[in-house]
Amino acid sequence: MINQKMFDLGDEPNKIRELFAYGMQRKAEIGAQNVFDYSIGNPSVPAPQCVQRAFEEQLAGDPVVAHEYTPSPGDPAVRRAIASYIERAFGFPATPGNVYVTSGASSAIAITLSAVCEPGDEVIAIAPYFPEYRTWAHTAGCDLVEVPASVPSFQPDVAAIEAAIGERTSAIIINSPNNPVGAVYTRGSLTELSAMLARKEEELGRRIFLVADEPYREITYGAEVPYVPSLYADTIVCYSFSKSLSLPGERIGYIYVSDRMPDAQAISTAVAGAGRALGYICAPVMLQRVIAECLGTPSDVKTYAQNRELLTQGLAQLGYEYVEPEGAFYLWVRALEPDAVAFSERAKGFELLLVPSDSFGVQGWVRLSYCIARDTIERSMPAFRSLMESYR
Repeated sequence: MINQKMFDLGDEPNKIRELFAYGMQRKAEIGAQNVFDYSIGNPSVPAPQCVQRAFEEQLAGDPVVAHEYTPSPGDPAVRRAIASYIERAFGFPATPGNVYVTSGASSAIAITLSAVCEPGDEVIAIAPYFPEYRTWAHTAGCDLVEVPASVPSFQPDVAAIEAAIGERTSAIIINSPNNPVGAVYTRGSLTELSAMLARKEEELGRRIFLVADEPYREITYGAEVPYVPSLYADTIVCYSFSKSLSLPGERIGYIYVSDRMPDAQAISTAVAGAGRALGYICAPVMLQRVIAECLGTPSDVKTYAQNRELLTQGLAQLGYEYVEPEGAFYLWVRALEPDAVAFSERAKGFELLLVPSDSFGVQGWVRLSYCIARDTIERSMPAFRSLMESYR
């Protein structure tokens, strides 16, 4: 016997990973230079020097200490460093006991939902949203409720979110800068959302947690990214260093339970319990100590900004419609037919790997990840031209 639910998850296609694997196969068959892979958010800039120095320092030290266990929530010194950084960067009081070090934002969100939700609860996601939100909500025994973002701004539709909140709502996930659109939620939008949630908490007599998924916080093109705990007390931040330090495969991040919660310690205890139950304890120790040394290191936004300009200008000249990204490194492009999956399949015929929007809870768009080599973007323009001409 096997767990049918887990079998179904393993058997369920993940379009992003599926395209990424297809791209690896095609590169082996026809050469990497002939495949234009916009499928996955794999940073193309190297990790900053502080990462290498921190690794070297640990490897040069006591080899036993370098690979030892830490307490389940993380090395106490690392948790202190993260809390201190939050205070410095955002002017927000943070205590180390409310920080839980994780293997990236994926485990952070899975832990958080299991910590604050009961089976049968509902979790709201603003569509388009990262596809795995549904998996993590279901793992916590919850239903995922999709609420479309306001178009064309792709800001949260606060009135629609309010209408979707009910007796079973326990959490809302927000992702800003947003994957897949690149929208950055404004202070005005977040303030309006926070005021509505506080009102609904009082009206319903139950907690509604705001889960702030923030792996792209540092990658913006001039837009302000407000610190959500300063606007709404019942906020839990799920952060990853995958993008800010170009460490996607290392899987390191943290959960921060806002100190403004009157019962923050109890919520943090539930987070620790969920981490234990899910097996997400003692994140990789060398990575913990690396990120403690590199907190606040600037991201290489310049490279992504140049890629954004090159890609948007090229597609605009060809007549494609897209949403101008304010952050992250994704371009949300209108498919040339209503069926985004069919459009993505046709694009593969021109060696263009574009993720259909159905994966993100909406129809009619594709996502392009432009954290790739500039040369790839330049060489892909004739393929985009041919794709456009194939519809005429």
